[in-house]
Amino acid sequence: MTAAVAAASGEFTIGGDLTVRRLGYGTMQLPGDGVWGDAKDPDEAVRVLRRAVELGVNFIDTADSYGPFTADLLLKKALHPYADDLVIATKAGYVRTGPDGWVPLGRPEFLRQQVELNLRHLGLERIDLLQLHRIDENVPVADQVGELAALQQEGKIRHIGLSEVSVEQIEEAGRTARIVSVQNLYNLAQRDAEPVLEYAEQNDLGFIPWFPLATGALARAGGPLDQLAEDHTASPSQLALAWLLKRSPVMLPIPGTSSVAHVEDNLAAAEVELTDEEFTRLTEAVS
Repeated sequence: MTAAVAAASGEFTIGGDLTVRRLGYGTMQLPGDGVWGDAKDPDEAVRVLRRAVELGVNFIDTADSYGPFTADLLLKKALHPYADDLVIATKAGYVRTGPDGWVPLGRPEFLRQQVELNLRHLGLERIDLLQLHRIDENVPVADQVGELAALQQEGKIRHIGLSEVSVEQIEEAGRTARIVSVQNLYNLAQRDAEPVLEYAEQNDLGFIPWFPLATGALARAGGPLDQLAEDHTASPSQLALAWLLKRSPVMLPIPGTSSVAHVEDNLAAAEVELTDEEFTRLTEAVS
């Protein structure tokens, strides 16, 4: 595998001034089971992060709630001081109640606390992209986004994004602050967020698909991914990522793993080029 293989995925500029390679890395799998507690193998986690950057990743997505803070602290240990071109996107807006326990909390004072803790644990003076992890239905959207806008004005946040939202929610948030990205569940087999992706394309927002490798039955022996994978000498996961990259120029997949071997396999997807016919075959396989 060549160095900086992620460069083959192309580039996208977030917010007009943050140019990243489109195939990135997400840290959600680094903490323990249920995205809770320490990494099972902290040394391997550090190796994974360093290897991702060695292979050209310059866009890493994380969140204060991963652990909580396990992923942030591993990032700092592995990569601080950060390269000038490395963009770290993080999130705030969840309280963790235990393994697999996630409770949205968008009170302004909580969001401010979590942004400050993100800064401390990541070793940053300013967060490149702070995403509201979930909109709290018990707090006005203007109050939640407004607090992030205040932190932006204070120089602690560069850009603001949203996670798991509808088009209407993006527009509502946009009345309080400029929104530059959206992170929704989206993959080859789960495309409910298609309207949000189309809105992102129309408005030049980065679209960060979480759970990008939910290939499920498509990866089974004899399935459509399996046959195409043989044709490309690629893995089914690589094809699923290649499909995302071809689907839209605003797409920024962030496949996560806690294994160096898997991060190498995932990033090799940047060099898989699907023909239009192959893209259509994969698209129709789950339509």
